[in-house]
Formats: sequence, C-alpha cells, structure tokens
Amino acid sequence: MAEARIDKWLWAVRIFKTRTIAADACKKGRISVNGAQVKPSKSVKVGDTVQVRKAPVTYSFKVLQTIENRVGAKLVPDMMENITPQDQYELLEMNRIGGFVTRAAGLGRPTKKDRRDMDDFLSGAGDAVFDEFDFDE
Repeated sequence: MAEARIDKWLWAVRIFKTRTIAADACKKGRISVNGAQVKPSKSVKVGDTVQVRKAPVTYSFKVLQTIENRVGAKLVPDMMENITPQDQYELLEMNRIGGFVTRAAGLGRPTKKDRRDMDDFLSGAGDAVFDEFDFDE
C-alpha cells in the first residue's frame, strides 16, 4: 500500500483511540503533515512527517509504513518512528511538575487531593528538606 488516509493511519498506529477522534483532531487543525495542516482525507506516504498537537506538546512521527488496519502495540515501531524533539518532552515534564499551580481555567474546583497538596505547599510542609542544614552557623 503506497498511501493511506491520515485519520486511518493515526488510528492504526494507536496515536488516537478511535478514528472519529483522529478525524476530529484533523478538523480542529491539530494534525499537520510536512508542516501543512490537513483534512482527515489527506493521504500520507512513506517518509512523510506527521505532527500531532496534544496540548501542551507537539509530537512528531515519521511514517515508515502506510497502513489502514489497526495493529498491535508491539508492531507500532515498524510503522512509525517517533522523532519528537527532546524539548517537547521537557515541556511535558514541566507541565506535570507544575500540576495545580498552572491549573487551566474552566477545569472546575480542585479535588480533595489538589486541595491537600496546595495546603501542604502553602503551609511550608515542603520546607522539611532544609531542616538538616543549620543556616545560623
């Protein structure tokens, strides 16, 4: 198979759970092939670079094989190569560490765990690390 629809390919290599979600991502402009935003019907071929924007990270993949049927997770490395730059993963890690501090608007009230974490942080419970040092000497 020389070409495959982008929405089918994204679903087949397990980037998205369903083909509908993959097609919606294309329609919302979150998918680009070789730097150009695409519609779900766009064909990809071997050697194309596919960028997938899943906030806050933009993942990049190189197409190694064009498939339209979903494959097992062990076969995915034969179908695509992850070429996402390291700085994108650092951004993801910083977002994960930030946690409740960078809570996006509209996500509702904090959960009980979020509230406990904030209370611990604000009460200085995290200062226990410095107890072993005597700064008065």
